[in-house]
Amino acid sequence: MDSRPLIRTFATMMNEATRQFVREHREEDVRRLALGGKVEGVDMSMALQQIAGWQTARKKLPSWAAVDGIIYPPHLNMEQCSSEQTARYKGALSLSQRETFVDLTGGFGVDFSFMSCSFKKRIYVERNSGLCEMARHNFQVLGLEAEVVNGDAEEYLRKMSHADVIFLDPARRDEHGCRTYGIEDCTPNVLELMPLLQEKADILILKLSPMLDWQKAVKDLGKGVHEVHIVSVDNECKELLLVVRQQPCTILKVVCVNNEDLFEFSPSARTTVNRKPLTMSCLYEPNASIMKAGCFAQVEERFGVCQLSVNSHLFISSHEVRDFPGRQFHIEAVTSMNKQELKAALQGIERANIAVRNFPLTAEVLRKKLKIKDGGDLFIFGTTLPDNSHKLFICRKIG
Repeated sequence: MDSRPLIRTFATMMNEATRQFVREHREEDVRRLALGGKVEGVDMSMALQQIAGWQTARKKLPSWAAVDGIIYPPHLNMEQCSSEQTARYKGALSLSQRETFVDLTGGFGVDFSFMSCSFKKRIYVERNSGLCEMARHNFQVLGLEAEVVNGDAEEYLRKMSHADVIFLDPARRDEHGCRTYGIEDCTPNVLELMPLLQEKADILILKLSPMLDWQKAVKDLGKGVHEVHIVSVDNECKELLLVVRQQPCTILKVVCVNNEDLFEFSPSARTTVNRKPLTMSCLYEPNASIMKAGCFAQVEERFGVCQLSVNSHLFISSHEVRDFPGRQFHIEAVTSMNKQELKAALQGIERANIAVRNFPLTAEVLRKKLKIKDGGDLFIFGTTLPDNSHKLFICRKIG
């Protein structure tokens, strides 16, 4: 659904009565306000749009929400834009550059605002004229000097001068609004444009779908890929970022990020698999970025832990590893699915958080089988060991 007609009116037609209504009611329930009917002099559809946008921004873009006068787009644009946390992370990827930054797919402008702030020349390119108008207004409110270009990314790329950094977040929806994930299915097609992109910039930063296989993406994009950043927030994988340079890469760097936790490795480096500990005292569940990267051997070697089995992606150790990139637990008991063993191990347990990894039952089916309610401070992990035996690890979270 094209949002251009909705967006174009925001910066040019929001009168003072509408602005005042937004300021007075922005913390109220949008649905309740909608049921309240018309208010004289107030464009209610615009007001509700701004109130809903500000409420989303308060959590997603707190520094923007703190600035009076920001114009917010329709719900879909707010859902699709980066969070401040991920935008700041991307900004740190190009801090060594200083001259010219070009965002070829500007959108709402969140990534642009945080990534371009250290550059002397900032160019925002967006084919949606309504978003351009909104970005021009918002950048002025934010005190960010930028050149706003309403145009097609590919056309601008062919004509533009050389830049230090180009940022590209290709659209992951087709002409029918359906999601696409393959690089070649996005708009613009980065695979076709790679030679030109590398010619036009020292550094290219690509934001891709977190659903993509990062190893295939690196292979498809060629030897210019130097860094892969798998970015998660609160253990939910949000973005796959690739840093491409003009010169061929000799050692690929992969960085797994979850909030403040960073784990860096090189896929080409040799790793030593650890032996299983004689005692299983602690259990570890890696965060979403580690899971996406599949760097389990590197995690074993770095932290001195050991996988329970190659398909479980749960780790154990005989001691606490406080800096492990994921959740950490003390193992209180281990039991098979034998009825008598289960009864003894679960005695007195009425509530627990249940998860399964490489296990024949879903978490919900296992919960019903165990007759345990959800919640509490205990965690039960169902998994399969290398000998194909099914085990339950009853744990308590560390910290």
